[in-house]
Amino acid sequence: MSPFIARPEHGVVWITGASSGIGRALALKLADEGYKVAVTARSHDKLLALQAEASALAGSIVVLDGDVTNAEDMEHTVAAIEYQHGPVALAVLNAGIYLSARGEDLNHEAFERSFAVNLHGVVNCLVPAVRHMRARGYGQVALVSSAAGYGGLPGGAAYGASKAALINMAESLNFELDRMGIRIQLVTPGYVDTPLTAKNKFEMPDIVSAQQAAEAISAGLKSSAFNICFPKSLVFRAKLLKFLPYSLYFRVLGYLLGSGRKRRPVGPHITAHPAE
Repeated sequence: MSPFIARPEHGVVWITGASSGIGRALALKLADEGYKVAVTARSHDKLLALQAEASALAGSIVVLDGDVTNAEDMEHTVAAIEYQHGPVALAVLNAGIYLSARGEDLNHEAFERSFAVNLHGVVNCLVPAVRHMRARGYGQVALVSSAAGYGGLPGGAAYGASKAALINMAESLNFELDRMGIRIQLVTPGYVDTPLTAKNKFEMPDIVSAQQAAEAISAGLKSSAFNICFPKSLVFRAKLLKFLPYSLYFRVLGYLLGSGRKRRPVGPHITAHPAE
């Protein structure tokens, strides 16, 4: 059986973390392609501006305030979309944050907040979305992780761990969801030019714009691929490093990062998807 690919006639696209960055660009891209897109974030004014910007497009954008860290809130959000706008045919669970976590300054907050949004926030959306899709016998879900999830890098102990969990989750759920007619995909971007990455004070290799990211995700959602990754050269290097034994992995990274106190960040370890 061919994998389900959501089309405008199948229902609504739901995008979390849509007030800026990748989520915002993807919402406009899909609305331009004729989809009805339900957007969720905590920044109501930004969502209203996004809705207004899409007013002349072939599709439409509808606004639903919501906090992905609140499971009950997400239950109500999915129910509201289904009741007011139509079935959720595609859910792009994109909301996320980046908080640095380094060995010299370990603290609970960075881990708790990172996992609350990046992992538990996805689960809070995934559970009700899958329940409704299963009842209909079809649906499509995309989890936005990061190439940072493929390997540990300095500063990414919290962010990378939360994104690695999403990679494992998507791989695991693929087996069961496929039998239910629900297609799950994994999105693993490298560096994307967003308001958060704009604060980085180092060179970000192979960085792409939010618009380029949206185009890559939109194309991937319509393909048969499980993994939607971009830019491919950077993600390939991140995956390749994991084939090395740890002794060599750490040695290679140490060489790339340099031996002094001032270390140059490398690889795709700070791709942030703002939750609001």
